[in-house]
Amino acid sequence: MLLDPRGPRFAAGLTAIVFVLVLVTGAWWLALAQAVIFAITAVDPRKGPYALVFRTVVAPRLAPPTQREPAEPVRFAQAVGFVFALTAAIAYVAGATAVGIVAAAFGLAAAFLNSAFGLCLGCELYLAARRVTGRPMAARVPVD
Repeated sequence: MLLDPRGPRFAAGLTAIVFVLVLVTGAWWLALAQAVIFAITAVDPRKGPYALVFRTVVAPRLAPPTQREPAEPVRFAQAVGFVFALTAAIAYVAGATAVGIVAAAFGLAAAFLNSAFGLCLGCELYLAARRVTGRPMAARVPVD
């Protein structure tokens, strides 16, 4: 499965906004909601609510993509995001506010880097692991 790389980048922008709200309000339920979104998109990046908004509202207004990216690195990145968001939610509920802040801040940093610069840390980690294990894969594929 290949994805339009602008979709995950759009989703990262919305995720960054959610993490900012979590940090400002300390709302554990918002971190939990983001964890649920990450869980959905870790299974299939096309099924999440942010992907739906991108496909129906944003993508029709853009030129067709010139490149596609494999879904596996994106799925891995979403699983990593799930861990951070779930950790933040549990920490806030448990009263470990400092841990919640750190977890949400890490999630915000990763989401911001992806949305602003197209640097997906989880994707890069996945691709590095593939290179180390002798199974490299391309990060992007040109559209024919």
